[in-house]
Amino acid sequence: MKNIRNFCIIAHIDHGKSTLADRLLQSTGTISDRDMQAQVLDDMDLEREKGITIKSHAIQINYPYTNTNPNKKEIPNGNYILNLIDTPGHVDFSYEVSRALAACEGALLLVDATQGIQAQTISNLYLAIDNDLEIIPVINKIDMDGAMIPEVKDQIIELIGCKEEDILLASGKSGIGIEEILKAIIERIPGPTGNPDAPLQALIFDSVFNSFRGIIVYYRIFNGSIKKGDKVKFFSTDKEYEADEVGILKLGMEKKDRVECGDVGYIITGIKNAKEVKVGDTLTTVGNPTDQRIDGFEEVKPMVFAGIFPVNTDEFEELRDCMEKLQLNDASLTFELETSQALGFGFRCGFLGLLHMEIIQERLEREFNQTVITTVPNVSFIAYTQKGEKIDVHNPSTLPDPTRTEHIEEPYIKAQIISKPEYIGNIMTLCISKRGMLIHQGYLSPTRVELTFEMPLTEIVFDFYDKLKSQTRGYASFDYHPIGFRDSDIVRMDILLNGEKVDALSALIHRSRAQEFGRKLCDKLKELLTRQQFQISIQAAIGAKVIARENISAMRKDVTAKCYGGDISRKRKLLEKQKEGKKRMKQVGNVEIPQEAFLAVLKLD
Repeated sequence: MKNIRNFCIIAHIDHGKSTLADRLLQSTGTISDRDMQAQVLDDMDLEREKGITIKSHAIQINYPYTNTNPNKKEIPNGNYILNLIDTPGHVDFSYEVSRALAACEGALLLVDATQGIQAQTISNLYLAIDNDLEIIPVINKIDMDGAMIPEVKDQIIELIGCKEEDILLASGKSGIGIEEILKAIIERIPGPTGNPDAPLQALIFDSVFNSFRGIIVYYRIFNGSIKKGDKVKFFSTDKEYEADEVGILKLGMEKKDRVECGDVGYIITGIKNAKEVKVGDTLTTVGNPTDQRIDGFEEVKPMVFAGIFPVNTDEFEELRDCMEKLQLNDASLTFELETSQALGFGFRCGFLGLLHMEIIQERLEREFNQTVITTVPNVSFIAYTQKGEKIDVHNPSTLPDPTRTEHIEEPYIKAQIISKPEYIGNIMTLCISKRGMLIHQGYLSPTRVELTFEMPLTEIVFDFYDKLKSQTRGYASFDYHPIGFRDSDIVRMDILLNGEKVDALSALIHRSRAQEFGRKLCDKLKELLTRQQFQISIQAAIGAKVIARENISAMRKDVTAKCYGGDISRKRKLLEKQKEGKKRMKQVGNVEIPQEAFLAVLKLD
């Protein structure tokens, strides 16, 4: 165990985590040159296309270490096993990062030499400090033209309080400083502590579904060891299984007869039911079980809720299976049953953010061939009735009647934005227009300013991030965390087509924004709905009060074309006859809503 090191790489988006991981794997010969490709650990097509890491990936590196450091004489030479977990950088996937941190003793904190410290760097650093990890600061991309090495060093020293000589300089692209990083990992990060003879106690930090072998579970052993053929059980379900295969994670999976204490590995037991595996659970043996579960693992809190429905209602059961398999691989996805008059049966899903929602939709289409309709995303509110009941509202249709409601509370967040001083005005205007309040403003350095706002989560769900990037020409980084619920004037806005409610287009919105939002939505629907033989009225209403309206005129045949000259009553008779027909058609006709209409709501300016 003295020769094992478990570590992960944390950083802001695009600071070079995956590229640095590539160099560590290449320089230690973990991956042959034939298998090497850029961002080798990002194995999803989606990750490569978008250039982001979505999942944490674990891989084991072997490194022969020779001690040349006079200050660290106690560390012996020899072969060391390094378990690396590469983590995502986007704010929506911070749950993946927290799971990776729970399985490690140390972290490489990566900072881009051309960009300096960003908001997500700080929030990931706090996550690591909360988990008592040893932090190794690394400045990446030092060989780029715009590298500001002295300034970034000062920022890191101010943030962590380390010495200047503790900061390593590296370049993931050209391989500078890789040896120093490997040596620092061995010298600075402590080996795992645990008792190899104690009962097995392993933390499950990820799982993945394989259609031939069932569910493959990834874990980190804290005490004891596990060998092939052992009877094992999960702490939360108490069900027993036999370990058909155990091993460690190289680029693929490598079989072993046993996995020792302190190591990261996988187990295949032939489990087929997705509900039986929970990420964050503790794995132990049946013969000699541990009596306590591993703590320090937080439950996921979804931020954004949206309905996901199959395009054909017959495919509902199939969609349920796919969602369960996807939940295995992405523990931050939560879902429950929901029915809608417009769309039939589906699920109300909880996501960590809008990017997460987009990724889940893409993965359902690519990995499971499921085409789905997604409804308007919204956040969860708390409604208090006059009888004193407290109702969690994830869905506009569950909001109690306004006459019975005492008050409604909406979630607030603390948003931290780091940018250049010249964009302060733009950021202020944007945040205040989104009902934000400035709490704090401070300079991290002469060219970097940090602004802290308190604002409603509802306002940042849609397009806040895009607008922030365009207002600051991409020079702002943004991070947020929830700070609780506050009293607010929230109303439910319904969309009516010919007087009938379309429940999938209902939205919960602040009263001051409802009229403007309703008008835009009616305009957008007027463009998207196809014209019918009868007139369609599109209305936005709060309760019984209509706040916006648009009409789509009927397609009509020119019935008076054959009348030229003659008496006006002849023409009137034909027009009246046509009008009667349209009226009857309106009673029986129904309006089909295209998939684009549900997505259009997201794209409103």
